[in-house]
Amino acid sequence: MSSPDKQAPASSASAHSQSPWLAAWYGKRRWTLLLMPLLGIFVLLANLRRYWFERYTQKRLVTPVIVVGNISVGGTGKTPLLIALVKWLQQQGFNPGVISRGYGGKASHYPYLLNAQSTAAEAGDEPVTIYQQTGCAVCVGPDRVAAARVLEDENCDILLSDDGLQHYRLGRDIEIAVVDGQRGLGNGWRLPVGPLREPKSRLKTVDWVVVNSPTDDFVLPGLVDLFYVPMRICAQDFINLKSSEKVSLNELSSVQVNAVAGIGNPQRFHNTLTELGLTAKLHSFPDHHIYSEQDFQLANHLPLVMTEKDAVKCRDFAQPNWFYLPITASLPDSFWQALQQKLERICMQKKSIFKSK
Repeated sequence: MSSPDKQAPASSASAHSQSPWLAAWYGKRRWTLLLMPLLGIFVLLANLRRYWFERYTQKRLVTPVIVVGNISVGGTGKTPLLIALVKWLQQQGFNPGVISRGYGGKASHYPYLLNAQSTAAEAGDEPVTIYQQTGCAVCVGPDRVAAARVLEDENCDILLSDDGLQHYRLGRDIEIAVVDGQRGLGNGWRLPVGPLREPKSRLKTVDWVVVNSPTDDFVLPGLVDLFYVPMRICAQDFINLKSSEKVSLNELSSVQVNAVAGIGNPQRFHNTLTELGLTAKLHSFPDHHIYSEQDFQLANHLPLVMTEKDAVKCRDFAQPNWFYLPITASLPDSFWQALQQKLERICMQKKSIFKSK
C-alpha cells in the first residue's frame, strides 16, 4: 500500500464510476432516447440473426445442454447460479462441463480447456472462478459448439453454457434467464436505447426466470404474472488473498475497508458489505478489468476487500491485508426438484434419440 499522504489516482471510485450507458439505462437519464431511430435496425438484425441460426446452422448435441444467461446488459449474477448448478449436478452423479466465451482472457488457442495453472489472463476471470470453485471441466472460446465438443471428449455428460442465451447456434434443452432483483430490466427498452438484448417477452419462453436478490415488492412491468424463482446470495467467510486463511465475517464487521469490484454491478457488492456491517469505500472498475499494482495506489492503509472474480487477477501482487468475499447462491427446494424432473425427461429423450440412430 502507498503512504497515507499519497493521493488516490484515477483508478479510484471517482474515475471508474458507473458507465454513462448503464447510468442511463438503469437510472432516470433519458439521453438514450435520441438513439430511437437505431432501435429498429438493431431489432431487425437481431431477429434475422436468430432466425438464421435456428433455421440453418444450429447444432443440437446428444449431450443435454443448459443455457444460463440473461436478456439485459450490465451484470445480473449468473456466475453464482452457474456454480450452484454445477455443484448440484455433481451431487446428483453427473459429470458437468461449462462452456464460456472467456471474456477478458486471451488464450494461445481456442477452444481452450482450463487446467490448474490457467490464469484469468488466459481464460477470463469468470471461467477461472468457476473452475476453482467446482473443479469441473471448463472450456472457453468464441465457438461454443467447438467448446462443447471438447467437453464431450472429456466425458462430460451434461453441459452448461455461461451467458449463452443469445448464442442460438448452440442448441439447448433448458434455458434459465437471470434477472437483477434490484435493477430489474432498467428502462425496458432494447439496445441501444435500453439494456435489453431481447424483448422482455423472451422471459416467457425460457424454462425458469431466476431473480437475483429480489426486493419484497419485486415485479417486472408488463410481466406481472410471470413466475420467477428467487435466488438469495449468501456471504461466506473472508479469505486472505496472500495466505488463503479464512477470516470470519464477525472479525471484519464494523471495520472501515476499501472495496474493489470490477463486475457488472459494483454497487451490489458494496451493498453486501454494508449489510455485513462494514463501512466500505467503493472503488469500482469496468467488468472484466485487468488489474495492475498501479490500480491499488490508495491513499490509506485500510484493509482491502474484493470479489472472488477480482481476486483471481490480483493474487500475484496482493498485500497481507487484502481479502476476498466468496458467495454462494441459495435457491428454493422446489426449483431443484423441478430441475431434477425435467432432466430425467430430457435424458430419457436423448437416449431414445441416440438409440434410434
